Amino acid sequence: MRACARKFGNGSAEDENLWGVVGLIHDFDYERWPSLEDHPYKGNAILKERGWPEVITHAIMSHAEYTGVTRDTPMEKALFACDELAGFITAVALIKPGKSLAEVDAKSVRKRMKDKAFARKVNRDDIIHGAAELGVDLDEHIAFCIEAMKPIAAELGLDGSAAKTA
Repeated sequence: MRACARKFGNGSAEDENLWGVVGLIHDFDYERWPSLEDHPYKGNAILKERGWPEVITHAIMSHAEYTGVTRDTPMEKALFACDELAGFITAVALIKPGKSLAEVDAKSVRKRMKDKAFARKVNRDDIIHGAAELGVDLDEHIAFCIEAMKPIAAELGLDGSAAKTA
C-alpha cells in the first residue's frame, strides 16, 4: 500500500503512512471472525469504538465487495486492488523451488490465476476488477505489486530463506 500511495496518492509522507496503516490493519479481525457476516464489520466496530478516523474505517469497509460500501478514493481503490492480489502473489511465490518473490513474475501469476484449484479461496474477479477500478492494465498491476513486495520479502517470508532451511 505504501508503494500504491507513491503511485496513486498525493506523494506526501503523511499519505504514504496513512495508506500503509490501512494496508496493515484492514484484515486484523479476519483470523478471529472470517465469515462474511462478521468480517470486516466486527473489526470496523472495534476501530470506531477506539476513535479511529473515518478515512480508515471507510476504506476498510470498502475493501470487501459484499459490504456494499463504495470505493471513492484512490486509497480505497488501491486497497481493493491489492488485497487479494498480494495473497495470490504470496501463494505463487511459496510454490516456487526457492520460495522467493524473486522467482515470481506477472506471467507466472496470470498462469496460476487460470488454475481454479490453485489458491481457490482467492477471488480472481476481485483481482481483475481491482486493477480496472484503478484504471491500470492487469499485467502491469501484477508486476507493480510484485515489485512493491520485493523490498519486504524477508519480512513476508518470501526471500528464499525458508527453502534453504527446509
